[in-house]
Amino acid sequence: MNEIKKEHPDFDESCVMSVHEVNQYRQQYIQQLLTREVGTLTDLEKTVMDNINQDRLISDEASEVKNLENRGERWADRIATFGGSWRFIGLFTGFLVVWMIVNVVVFLNKGFDPYPFILLNLILSCIAALQAPVIMMSQNRQEEKDRERAKNDYMVNLKSELEIRMLHEKIDHLILQQQESLLEIQQIQVDMMKELMEQTKKRNRNSINASLLQP
Repeated sequence: MNEIKKEHPDFDESCVMSVHEVNQYRQQYIQQLLTREVGTLTDLEKTVMDNINQDRLISDEASEVKNLENRGERWADRIATFGGSWRFIGLFTGFLVVWMIVNVVVFLNKGFDPYPFILLNLILSCIAALQAPVIMMSQNRQEEKDRERAKNDYMVNLKSELEIRMLHEKIDHLILQQQESLLEIQQIQVDMMKELMEQTKKRNRNSINASLLQP
C-alpha cells in the first residue's frame, strides 16, 4: 500500500487494481527490501525476484540447467566414475596378469610382447594419457555442478526468507485488523452495557416514584 501511494496518493482500500499492477508494486517492494539488506542486486537476486513475481519454482530452473549437459560431458562422468571404481581396478589387474602369463608362460617369452613388455607399457601410457584429461573434464563438470547447486540453494533460501518475511507482515497486518475489530466490538458492548444500565436505573427510578405517589 505504501508503494502504491507513492505514485497514487489518492489510492485507498476501497479502490481496485489489476493483479498485474499489484505484482509490479510487489516486485518494487521486494527490490527495495533486498537493496536495503544486500546493497546492489546481483543476477541471482534478480532471478529470485522474477521467480517470486511469476510464481515459479527455483528447482525448475535447476532441472533446466541439468538438462543442458551434452553427450561428451555425460560420457566423461561415466568414464571417470568407472575408472575410479574397484571394478575397474580388478578388471585391469586381471588384464595385466593374463597379458603377462600369455607372453611369458604360453609363448615362452617369444610372443607378440615378450619381457619387458614394451607394447604393454605403451598401452598403459596411452591409457594414462587419455584418462587424465577425461578425469579433469569430469572434475571440472563436478565443480560446475557444485557451483550451480550452491547458487540454487542460495536462491531457494533467499526466496524462502523473503516469502516468510512477507507472510509475517501479512499476519501482523491481519492481527492488527483483528485487534481493531475486537476493540470496536468491545466498545459497542460497553456502550450497550451503559444503555442497559441507564434503562435499568430509569426503571428503578420510575418504580420508586410510582410507589411514593400511591396513597
